[in-house]
This record gives sequence, structure tokens and C-alpha cells, in this order.
Amino acid sequence: MRRGVGLTVLAAALSVVVSGCGSGVIDKSTDGVPPAEATGTLRVLIPSFPPSTKGREAFQNVVDEFHKTYPKMKVEPDFATYNNLNEKLATSIAAGIPYDVMVTGVGWVQPFASKNIFEDLGKYGVTPDFIKEKSTPALIPAVTYDKKLYAYPLLADARAVALRKSAFVEAGLDPNKPPTSLAEIKVAAEKLTKRDKDGNITRSGFDLASATGFRQSFTTFLASTGTPLYVGGEPNFDNKAGLDTLLWIKSMINNVQPYGQTNAAQQPLVLTGEAAMGIVNGAVDCSDKGIGKKNCDDLKFFRFDSGKEIEYVGGDLASIGSRSRHKDAAWAFIQTMVNKPTLDAIAKLNKKIPAYKDAGNSPQAQSNPLSNFTANGLQYAANENEVPSNWLEMRGNFDIQLTQAVLGQKDPAKVLHNLAGQSR
Repeated sequence: MRRGVGLTVLAAALSVVVSGCGSGVIDKSTDGVPPAEATGTLRVLIPSFPPSTKGREAFQNVVDEFHKTYPKMKVEPDFATYNNLNEKLATSIAAGIPYDVMVTGVGWVQPFASKNIFEDLGKYGVTPDFIKEKSTPALIPAVTYDKKLYAYPLLADARAVALRKSAFVEAGLDPNKPPTSLAEIKVAAEKLTKRDKDGNITRSGFDLASATGFRQSFTTFLASTGTPLYVGGEPNFDNKAGLDTLLWIKSMINNVQPYGQTNAAQQPLVLTGEAAMGIVNGAVDCSDKGIGKKNCDDLKFFRFDSGKEIEYVGGDLASIGSRSRHKDAAWAFIQTMVNKPTLDAIAKLNKKIPAYKDAGNSPQAQSNPLSNFTANGLQYAANENEVPSNWLEMRGNFDIQLTQAVLGQKDPAKVLHNLAGQSR
């Protein structure tokens, strides 16, 4: 509920931001002022640093490095999370006190750039060709709007699929030949599902990782058929591929996995043995403090492929606020964050992949088998693609309406048709 409210408030704020200047107190502009003489406060919205002691220490290291160039500038961090990021942004917009640096995720750039809230980074030399040389190509579409770049990739948040080798052997399946297409996965998942004498599922055959909504899993499965969710901001799911994908999800829930299944640790279920196969995040701790070597050795990772091999990739993306009075300083701060040592530290804190070009050789990628697998699969990146300008509203619509279709409360074909209409 909290997430939906945040999206509604943010949408309302975005609708008036062009005409309303707000009444907040804003520093005098430091753009064009020599960095050593610039004063004022740089406001940074930063969900990339956990609000913990380690997170704050890592952020302070960035600030200390930034102060070597801008010694008199104050830095005011807002350690948001992705759960309250919408509300933080909405409050800032409504109050007329903009953030100078904003870190958001995939699907945020287009709505904000279209409302002139994010600054075009072209003035700082950030072009598609520049990013291709410095960063992972996987996130270039996510930071692009109208052929211009409005964010700099910091981290890649990749997903893979995992199976338990022992469960496969027990079910008479070959773990060295994992199912990759939706049809193959369903057949295997039904064989892997365990039930008690009353028919209740005691071990899920496949974890869709969609306890609170099916937007991201639908996007992932659809992409594996070679069908992007959006193309050029236009819906690309109100078709046979979209309907087949939604019906497949519907056929899996309460068949191979109970609806809403999670665990107290909020871990992917296949890592804990509560599922024989399923979607996993981008890292696994194989130490005794994590799931342990024995569990890690029982895992095999693979990617979806129903015609196109894909790996879902989100990310942390840094932007400059268009109303900032410290754009040059904001760019200097982003430059400080994208240094390799800094990105390596942030990646470790978040269990994500640094978004620089040779991420496969990063310390995080080398630290565990899952990060290594996802880092070397960024070439297969897929996500929401080129979303429409009202995507922040549509995110919530997808989660609500897809769930209604999966639970049999609404007709799946009508749901997709409605979502396509709402996207325009």
C-alpha cells in the first residue's frame, strides 16, 4: 500500500512541476565558479548506500574524495531506499527544494527526463558513444531519453535462475541440462514440486520471486520470448506473446508454487531449499555466514531462453537535477562515485555488479559464483526497455492488474488490453 501511495503522490508532483517553482530555499548558483571557491550545500538522494554504519562510512569516503575538488561545499545525503524513494522525490518536488544528485533505477529516467527534472548529461560529454567505452552497454537504454543520456550507470542489478542439483537428480532430471524455455520449466517444475498427504505444497518446483506483484517476472518471461515490454515507449505486450506469458504464470501459481510464498529471511527460496528451482538475485554468500559451501555446490545457474537468451538487469543510475544550482558540483560528485574503487565498494555493499565496462573482472564478480555468472551475462540484459513517460504510474498498475489476472479475478486478455491502453 505504501508503495502505491508514493507513486500516486509522485505522479501528482510531476504533473505540476513544470509550472510550479515551489517555495523552498535554494542556494545561490555555483555553476561557473572555480571549484575551490564554490560554497553551498549539495543535496544527494542516494539509495545506493545502505543506511548502516558501513554504508555511511563508504559514503563519507566519496564525500572526502569530492572535497579534494570542492573543499567548501557541504554534502547533505538522504539515505533513501527503493521503497521510499518515490515519496522522497515527491516531497522534494512539492517543496521546491530539489536534489542536486539523484540515484534512481531502471524505468525512472524516461518519466523524469520527459518532465525536465533530470539534466541532459551531454554538456558533460556523456553521450552514447562515451558510455559504450566506459560503462556496460546493458544499461544504455535505461539512461536514454530522446537519444540523450540523463543518467550515468553505477550498478547493474542482475537476476539469474538457479536449480538444486540434488532435487533434479531425485526427480529423475538432468541438472546439467537445465530447462530454459517456459514450456520446459513448467514440465520440470511440476516434477520437482513436493506435496504433503493433503496436497499442500511443501517444496515449490519453481520460485517466480513474485510474492507482491508479477510486473518484473512478467517482463522477464516475456523478454525471453524475444518480446520487449515496450518499444519506443509504445506497449508491446498486448499480443499473443504477452497473453501466452501471462497464462503461463497463471498456470504456475498454486500449481508449483503457492501464491505469496516468501521466507522470513527474504532469501530466494531455491537458496534455502524451499524451492527446487527459481529466480535468484545477483549474489550468493557461500561462506559459513551465508548458505555454506555445501548448499552452493548444490546450485547450478542458468538463464531463461524461450527463443532469446536473457538476463534481467536493473540498476542504480545517477542523475543531476535540472533545477540544481550546483550542476557542475553534482557532476563532479557523480564522477567521484564512478571511480572503480568506489563502484567496487558500492557493489559489495549492495551485492550488485559495478556498471563499468569490464565488470566480469571486478572484485564483486570474482567473490562468488552467482555474481560471476550474472556479470558475465550482462550481454544478455533485458528489462522494461523504452518505457512511456507515465511508467511510474504504470508500475503499480501492472502489479495490481497482473495479480488479478493470475488469481482468476480478471480475464488475462482484457488485463493486457487495459494496461496497453493505460500506457498511452
